Amino acid sequence: MIVIIDYGMGNLRSVSKAIAHWDVSYVVTDSPLVIKRAKKIILPGVGHFGKAVRELKKRKIFNLIKDKVREGVPFLGICLGMQLLFKRSEEALQVKGLGLIEGEVKRFSKKGLVVPHMGWNRVTIESNREKLFKDIKNNSFFYFAHSYYCLPYQKEVILGFTNYGIEFVSSLNKGNIWAVQFHPEKSQELGLKVCRNFIFEC
Repeated sequence: MIVIIDYGMGNLRSVSKAIAHWDVSYVVTDSPLVIKRAKKIILPGVGHFGKAVRELKKRKIFNLIKDKVREGVPFLGICLGMQLLFKRSEEALQVKGLGLIEGEVKRFSKKGLVVPHMGWNRVTIESNREKLFKDIKNNSFFYFAHSYYCLPYQKEVILGFTNYGIEFVSSLNKGNIWAVQFHPEKSQELGLKVCRNFIFEC
């Protein structure tokens, strides 16, 4: 069973429709009992890093997510769900994230750059295209909506880059952890392929 985590801050309807497109068993929930039985986990997200951490803790699923990932359960973080993998973000410096990926989350700060970054942009895949990006051409366009970007300290976790004033990491992979800064649920056919690949390949 695929679990889409509901902590009140994700595009749950859009993500659910993207997963349902592939006729697989899934549930949208914040129940720790259900999440404990998950075979795969999706953590979507739109909003503030600090508030997201507070909501996950309030529902008693913050540490549970870490436990399930460390057990080897395949995990997909989307947008804020990718940023939450890191320990700290400039959006909420006093709040600690999941800390499953070494690095930090920074705000776009280049002079003249429109923030948030919203719209379609290319993703250049550096490695591991046979799984999350299987059957997707390199430099394909995906839909973004974010003001912050991830800066992993270990190059080996970087899966793909996007250029928006600066080159930033738009996808990563570490073992059973997969994450994308763009929104596959809003990226039409190619986004559906990313969802399919997480379901069947990762």
